[in-house]
Amino acid sequence: MKIIICGGAGYIGSHLVRELTKAGGHDLVVLDNLSTGHTQAIPKGVGFEQGDIRDAAFLDTVFGKHKPEAVFHFSASIEVAASCADPLSYYENNVCGTVTLLQTMQKHATKYFIFSSTAALFGMAERVPIEAEDRTHPINPYGETKLVVEKLLHWCDQAYGLKYVCLRYFNACGADEAGDIGEDHTPESHLIPLVLQVPAGKREKVFVFGDDYETEDGSCVRDYVHVTDLATGHIKALDYLTQHNTSNQFNLGSGQGYSVKQIIDAARRVTGHPIPADIKPRRAGDPATLIASSAKAEQILGWTRKHDTIDAIVATAWNFHQKNPKGF
Repeated sequence: MKIIICGGAGYIGSHLVRELTKAGGHDLVVLDNLSTGHTQAIPKGVGFEQGDIRDAAFLDTVFGKHKPEAVFHFSASIEVAASCADPLSYYENNVCGTVTLLQTMQKHATKYFIFSSTAALFGMAERVPIEAEDRTHPINPYGETKLVVEKLLHWCDQAYGLKYVCLRYFNACGADEAGDIGEDHTPESHLIPLVLQVPAGKREKVFVFGDDYETEDGSCVRDYVHVTDLATGHIKALDYLTQHNTSNQFNLGSGQGYSVKQIIDAARRVTGHPIPADIKPRRAGDPATLIASSAKAEQILGWTRKHDTIDAIVATAWNFHQKNPKGF
């Protein structure tokens, strides 16, 4: 199958490209503007088109050239705090960009769409673990932009027959087992790579934003799922679409919550470094607890995880950072 991976040079997208390449049987093209992605993360032999999903003329040329049957969409701005500070830019990129992408897909009769959604849809969760069918009520612009796209996809299915899967995944983390690709953002804002910057000698300490949440140790609790397991979930979603031609949405998570302080403790165990930590005030838009139930994905997609412990996940990230001390 001919597949375009929008954002395929980024963190999660590049791991999907790696897994699709291993599986074989597909003709892959990465589309990325390289604002946060890295060409070094794209395997040799995979096609690459540099450009922005907001550029309709660029997309029209790329789709006319490659004629994809399916699109994976990872091209989005993803920082909660930044979305609160500048919501217009998040709507412009995440919503308007996706509209342009969907218009191009409709024009070129592309059949299938797998959307990188988020647990931020659920806001202050009404129950834990969160089921895929639970009420969506985002509390930050980032989550709201993802929900807008999910609603748009429903209407695109009704109007045009576009079949899609939305994957609401929780905190992506870790790195490819070989350590060749991993998480490399500038500036870095995700917890595990930030924590690992201390033993790597790039910062003196880490910060815990809020220790007064209604959690066991007062810090935020999140569900951490290994990036390669997320990639296999996307492949399962494509298989589901081609076999059933039915749209759906699924949570992808571990079903296990870890607090910020527990993540720091795991990094201390893995690296053998003390990793000093200071407490800071809460950040805007952060729910206390987000933990997934992935039962629906397990039952319908047949999705399983290979990385079950937080220490093992952190170890894969540490391996990448040790092998690539300057990133890509």
